[in-house]
Amino acid sequence: MTKFNILRSAVFAGVCIGIAGFGFLADKMLGMFLFIFGLATVVSYKLKLFTGTAGFVRSGADMLDLLLILAGNWIGCFLVALMARCSAMPLQETAQHLLEGRLALGPLRAGVLSIGCGVLMTTAVTFARRSRDFGHWVPLLLAVPLFIHCGFPHCVADAFYYLVVPFDFLGKNAGSVLLLYSCLVLGNFIGCNLYRAFVDDGSY
Repeated sequence: MTKFNILRSAVFAGVCIGIAGFGFLADKMLGMFLFIFGLATVVSYKLKLFTGTAGFVRSGADMLDLLLILAGNWIGCFLVALMARCSAMPLQETAQHLLEGRLALGPLRAGVLSIGCGVLMTTAVTFARRSRDFGHWVPLLLAVPLFIHCGFPHCVADAFYYLVVPFDFLGKNAGSVLLLYSCLVLGNFIGCNLYRAFVDDGSY
């Protein structure tokens, strides 16, 4: 794929995750399951999502593409965040409460928890890519509500939440949010690649 096509795919992946995050902010309990839409759409369209790609990097060039994918995911999330700001539902308040919880947890602890999300995402995508048989989609259907229920941060979903938070709160906590988010990205990346230490290459 060209860089432009990678970016275009990544933007739409961000839109899909943003819409899933919109549903989660609207109703957290129901949103745990509605969020499945985001990852299922990404896999079905073969879109470029950071957590769906990070576990399959093979070279330095792949790493550069991964950074481009993350940037595209952010753009897609930003577009949906603009839409969320037009909603009559208290999405901004809910997003701020979520971010406050992440900040209270701290970047190190949040980063460690985000490793769990990475493990789940690579596993879900690996099985879903193998076949269109329903059985291979089961890990994906279970992984999404599981990482949300466990409180494992997903760096693209969190990007959407943070972009919905009132700007004054973000401005006052910009440094802390940036450090937190960097740890989430790193934790997701580690989790996405953790299988390499335990699974023989080619068996997946």
